[in-house]
Amino acid sequence: MDYALTGVYDMILLDIMLPKRDGISVLREIRQHHLTTPVIMLTAKGETEDKINGLDSGADDYLAKPFATEELLARLRALGRRPEQLLDSGLLSAGNMRLQPNTLLLSTAQKTVKLTAKEYQIMELLMRRQGMITSKDTILRKIWGLEAEVDEHSVETYISFLRKKMALIDANTLIRVERGIGYLLCKEDG
Repeated sequence: MDYALTGVYDMILLDIMLPKRDGISVLREIRQHHLTTPVIMLTAKGETEDKINGLDSGADDYLAKPFATEELLARLRALGRRPEQLLDSGLLSAGNMRLQPNTLLLSTAQKTVKLTAKEYQIMELLMRRQGMITSKDTILRKIWGLEAEVDEHSVETYISFLRKKMALIDANTLIRVERGIGYLLCKEDG
């Protein structure tokens, strides 16, 4: 549950039979936190009513054991092709800022600034994780990937660029640093 609530995963494979609690209750809690990460339920329970219960609890797909690895991979690819759910017709918002997908524009009611592709990706990640601290390591993994030879200074540089652009549009939101932990997107008074 703790891992799921970080919001850093692109997909979650969740077994119904877990050691301390069942996967259905974990799934319901994930959805109560408004996380839209796609979830595939994996289970030995393959009855129709079990599948209905899993899907009605918020699963995006349900795969009964035993299954072929190729089928799981195909289902993962299919879920990966689905467009992400965005707020208000595709806009993400934080305070008075709006991030417009496909245009790389960050705006307030009066002003707009164009972001670079990396700036956009970082801002999108921070907006999707509003109220949660996002570590430099998470930003590196999600934006540059696991194999990239990029260090934490790159994250600091892009955060600096974003702060300057947020100031240009008079954003009432800021990127606060939590020393030794990461970054938090929050309102100026928060």
